[in-house]
Amino acid sequence: QVQLVESGGGLVQAGGSLRLSCAASGRTFSNYTMGWFRQAPGKEREFVARITRIGNTVYADSMKGRFTISKDNAKKTMYLQMNNLKPEDTAVYYCAAGLGGRSLENYNYWGQGTQVTVSS
Repeated sequence: QVQLVESGGGLVQAGGSLRLSCAASGRTFSNYTMGWFRQAPGKEREFVARITRIGNTVYADSMKGRFTISKDNAKKTMYLQMNNLKPEDTAVYYCAAGLGGRSLENYNYWGQGTQVTVSS
């Protein structure tokens, strides 16, 4: 089992920045690909970014150049630095651990989510 807890969400103006954290406990953090997903009201949960065990990263097209995913294996923590935020980035952001890829089905463990609200 892996337990995941997100933090760092909040209210920010358009153009601002936030840094989300995902703290993991339980089974070895470094064994998994870690991912960020988000879900806006009335929409399906969507892929944001993921980072593999060895640190390779992939981003959804709309996040490239604005978001940066990283992790600290020693701290068992993953991060999502979000810059130049837009109102359409408003969503609940979830971290997940699993086999990798962009599909929700590939991730076995999920956090409870953290709300990000971007005002215009």
